[in-house]
Amino acid sequence: MTAPIRIDIAICTFRRTALTETLTSLSQLIVPAGVRLGIIVADNDVEPSARDRVEAAMPMLPASILYVHCPAGNISIARNACLEHSDADFIAFVDDDETVEPLWLDALLAAAGKRRADVVLGPVRAVYGQGAPDWMREGDFHATRPVWVNGEIRTGYTCNVLMRRAAPSIAGRRFDLALGRSGGEDTAFFSAVHAEGGHIAFAAEAWVKEVVPAERACLSWLARRRLRMGQTHGRLLAARHEGASRLSAAALAAAKSAVCFAGATAFAFSPVRRNRFFLRGLLHAGAIGGLFGARAIEPYGNLEAVQ
Repeated sequence: MTAPIRIDIAICTFRRTALTETLTSLSQLIVPAGVRLGIIVADNDVEPSARDRVEAAMPMLPASILYVHCPAGNISIARNACLEHSDADFIAFVDDDETVEPLWLDALLAAAGKRRADVVLGPVRAVYGQGAPDWMREGDFHATRPVWVNGEIRTGYTCNVLMRRAAPSIAGRRFDLALGRSGGEDTAFFSAVHAEGGHIAFAAEAWVKEVVPAERACLSWLARRRLRMGQTHGRLLAARHEGASRLSAAALAAAKSAVCFAGATAFAFSPVRRNRFFLRGLLHAGAIGGLFGARAIEPYGNLEAVQ
């Protein structure tokens, strides 16, 4: 008989009551034939605040669940705890404010097999509340999808991903603790996977949903996020460039930033285009700071008061 494929679903959490909805959605998951499922919840709070919530969800889940308390305030600690407590063939990550579709895992696993991928990313659909601005809804600014460069995906994210644990580019790899407060640890992780020859694919039907809370449904939150993303990209560039090469990379980022801000001005009366150009400009501006060691924004060091 063929041994079952073992998959662990990992969720890193910090004081989010929405974790209950995430776990409830997993209870409705259609587990692919021949798959043995496990669930790992890594609690990144100082106190084990998610333990009761996880234990309450245990009876409804289609798999064994492991609760791990791994303080505090550094998301890389939680991500690494999930990797260290998994001995499955695959590990999938979703966020604690997301819900998965019933065929989510099936779509990820099918793409991994069909495309012989070490990493498979899925899309994240943003769900906006009534107070979100019209331009934000129209432009879908909080949605998450991969970026293709010359026909390939060169990095990824942990809000919807399946990884083949034994792949040479992944086995033994861990998330950088130095990026665990600023974020960008997933970008750095998957950039390194790609650099080591890991193949990253996309499963367009592997949907998860994320409700956008009111405090994130504003331009200022998006601006901080894009600036931080740029800083991460700049730090990755800095690791590959020195001296004149680094100055050249900074000059290119500055030129791109200037073009984007000019675009934002040109589309001043078109909110979607204006804000898209503006945010892209901030991303390139952040890259300049990252190239020269500017202090990173640390959302996980000064965590939001989530409800």
